[in-house]
Amino acid sequence: MAAKNDNAPNPAMNFRKGPPGQRMAMPVEKPKNMRRTLKRLISYIGRSRSIFFVLMATMTAITACSLISPSLQGFAIDAITITEGHLQIEFDKFLKMLTLLGVSYALTSVLTYSQVLLSAKLSQTTVYTMRNDLFSKMVRLPIKYTDTHQHGDIMSRMTNDVENISNTVSQSIGSLLSSGLTVTGTVIIMLIRSPILTLVSMTSIALTLIATNIMSKYMRKYFKRQQVILGRVNGHAEENITGYKTVAAFSKEDKACMEFRRLSDELRICGIKAATLGGCMGPIMNTIGNIGFLLIAAAGGALALRGAISVGTIQTFIIYAKQFSRPISEIANQFAQIQTAVAGAERVFEIMDENPEKDEGTAGNIDVKGAISFENITFSYKEGEPVLRDFNLEIKPGEKVALVGATGSGKTTVVNLLTRFYDTDGGSIKIDGVDINDIKKDELRKNIAIVLQDTVLFSDSIRSNILYGRLDAEESEVKRAAQVSNAHSFICRLPEGYDTVLTEGGGNLSQGERQLLSITRAVLADPKILILDEATSSVDTRTELHIQKAMIALMKNRTSIIIAHRLSTIQDADIIVVLDGGRIKEAGSHDELIEKRGSYYNLYKSQFAGNAT
Repeated sequence: MAAKNDNAPNPAMNFRKGPPGQRMAMPVEKPKNMRRTLKRLISYIGRSRSIFFVLMATMTAITACSLISPSLQGFAIDAITITEGHLQIEFDKFLKMLTLLGVSYALTSVLTYSQVLLSAKLSQTTVYTMRNDLFSKMVRLPIKYTDTHQHGDIMSRMTNDVENISNTVSQSIGSLLSSGLTVTGTVIIMLIRSPILTLVSMTSIALTLIATNIMSKYMRKYFKRQQVILGRVNGHAEENITGYKTVAAFSKEDKACMEFRRLSDELRICGIKAATLGGCMGPIMNTIGNIGFLLIAAAGGALALRGAISVGTIQTFIIYAKQFSRPISEIANQFAQIQTAVAGAERVFEIMDENPEKDEGTAGNIDVKGAISFENITFSYKEGEPVLRDFNLEIKPGEKVALVGATGSGKTTVVNLLTRFYDTDGGSIKIDGVDINDIKKDELRKNIAIVLQDTVLFSDSIRSNILYGRLDAEESEVKRAAQVSNAHSFICRLPEGYDTVLTEGGGNLSQGERQLLSITRAVLADPKILILDEATSSVDTRTELHIQKAMIALMKNRTSIIIAHRLSTIQDADIIVVLDGGRIKEAGSHDELIEKRGSYYNLYKSQFAGNAT
């Protein structure tokens, strides 16, 4: 219905693929304003603050258990000594440490299970609120926004970006807190037990950070490219599946397959390189970790021989060194994931920050009779490219007015302006003498019904689709509307009648049946002003006759504006307006315009009698 803009931005692809267990290989999409977006995202998390605080307490308890366990192991080992060649065990201390260790492990298991549940609840509650806010905003955006932004991009923000946020909330919040507490607690305990071994442990940690930084640069390059190519593969597949009839009609299956194979091969090569680099990360980290263990064992052994530390302390440090390097890597990984999620949140908030369609109006409820006047209208979708120029038209209540002209002449634009899908650049449109800018959009559109060439039906029952015209209508009113539009008979022939559930877009009905349902919906809405936009252009002649009868009944006692290419459908119009280049070239009844032998005459002759004479 509304005008399209070919200069819409490309949809951002937000896929994240990488080798198992190597999250740091994810491509990082950086947000433009990290602080502001993160603060806003936290405000959504804060709406579930009770869950958040319980989760934080649980993670703190888990971290405490993980920090205590290595020390308990060390104390248990120190309870075993060799004196004068004889093994001696302090059984009370040994059993006490083992009991405490068992309790710590059991408590960690229970708390970890609780943490998983709390994280899932927090993330789903957060994205539930965000997704609802996003959808509520989307349905209130001006038509201009959806015309100038690719629908795939909008859907990507609704699905992929919100899902990225969900994953980050469920995985990163608890992990970051745990990692931070683990690093802090580990350093404190290590310093208390042995400052010298603590410094030795830092050597392997420094190597880990350096290796992580270097490898990330290389991996990020290939994984980012992998996502770009994956986006192309998905886009190519979507286009060809959606337009499969066209592909088959022109016998271009081989071409489509060839292009898909080319993109898939490019993805395969890039994926191998990315996976190879990603797979190297684990072995490299293990090697550095083993070097660290050797350094701790060597330094610890030297200190133990001098009596500076016990064997249990060495074992404790080996475990703590492993515990220390793991959260450092996790923090780096989580930072990359958080950056990507915040970038996605930024895209979501961009839609939320769009100005909604204003429903201003000072006239209040009006009793519409149907008189319409266009006064000196100028309008352009793009600045400097006017679509309507000095457009003037008077329509009396109950008149049937037809708009004809070449594609791009401004026919649909007239309708877009009347319904206030767009606002005029200059001039005014009045209904019964009231400027439409003074009428609330909701009130204005309740008095206008539109029947489009491409019918819009939802995956719901036929009854629900008809009720879209007026949700509070009674069953008898629904059936009466169907009888008026000649749809009742074919509905009754369906297995489930009015309860028949339609597939997507009404695919289980013929084009003519879908059009009759659209007309039925308009009949039920009982508008004062009716707009028919190419309502019969895509049906056969026989079906057109049925639809014409339905439209005649629908247009009775209503002001009607008809956009048509088939001139046979508008010969009985009160006024036929010929548009050319955004201006009215001529106007009058069918007979008057034929007598003039102007543009309409030439159009008519080209459709019915070959060349004009």
